[in-house]
Amino acid sequence: MKKGTKISILGAGNVGATIAYTLTVSGVASEIVLVDINQNKAKGEAMDIIQGTALCPPVNIYAGDYCDIKNSDIVIVTLGSARKPGQTRIDLAQGNVNIIKSVMPDAVRYAPDAIYVVVSNPVDIITYTIMKVTGLPESHVIGSGTLLDSARLREIIASKIEISPKNVHADVFGEHGDSSMVPWSLASIGGMPLNHYLNAMKAKNPDFPGLDLDQIVEDVHTSGGQVIKLKGATFYAIALSARHICTCILRNTNTVVTCSGMLHGAYGINDVCLSLPYIINARGAAPMEVPDLTAEEQEKFVHSANVLKETISSLNI
Repeated sequence: MKKGTKISILGAGNVGATIAYTLTVSGVASEIVLVDINQNKAKGEAMDIIQGTALCPPVNIYAGDYCDIKNSDIVIVTLGSARKPGQTRIDLAQGNVNIIKSVMPDAVRYAPDAIYVVVSNPVDIITYTIMKVTGLPESHVIGSGTLLDSARLREIIASKIEISPKNVHADVFGEHGDSSMVPWSLASIGGMPLNHYLNAMKAKNPDFPGLDLDQIVEDVHTSGGQVIKLKGATFYAIALSARHICTCILRNTNTVVTCSGMLHGAYGINDVCLSLPYIINARGAAPMEVPDLTAEEQEKFVHSANVLKETISSLNI
């Protein structure tokens, strides 16, 4: 009988290594495998992390090859080039699609029953590609999608109204990118609709300026690029996002997560991966009932889907 939890990470660059470190510190897995074409890099990252495991929950972490991902519960995909300053996620598309097409059949051959958590950008297109080239069940391919965007959104709102981000319930839907949209009609603070909460704050304090919702959406769209401009890459927040998805899977939490999956008729959209709320558990991702959006919100969501569809049509997948 199998014991423990095994997570394999494909790609040991900044994102893959930081995910491995985050999983180690959190005690989420008992075994972590790092796989990278640069084997010395993978070995060095594993050694650096394991040298501190006497001070955190025990884990066996090591560098390996694709054959070593056998019996993984989860495989995290971080393969591909990272976004450079001034570059959009879509700019990465064909090169990273080609990498995925070349290596994923091998991965699935060794770990056919794993749940695949996709982090590589452009994440919606890579998630779509993995589904198309591997034949994996759609429930077993989870794109990190707008989970990170939603975390950024909650932090921005929380900082402006001085409340914990954990009490801000707001999400970003659509592409993990510039066409994403915020369904403000669904947003709430501690169970109170956002507009009611803001009105109550204004009644208490007439000087309260309110929230510039358009500016907040712009800040969500640009925050990743700003980090890349300042330090060259983003990896901490996405590592926390990947850890959250892994925790939901391994602990069978039935948690609602806004992540990227294949759409089959939601808002009239088919055959494209983008983010809506999914229920994450040990069986992977299951779509929720489609939330009611305003006509304007639905139009923005459909636009986001069309942006991705147009890009997909231009690629060799």
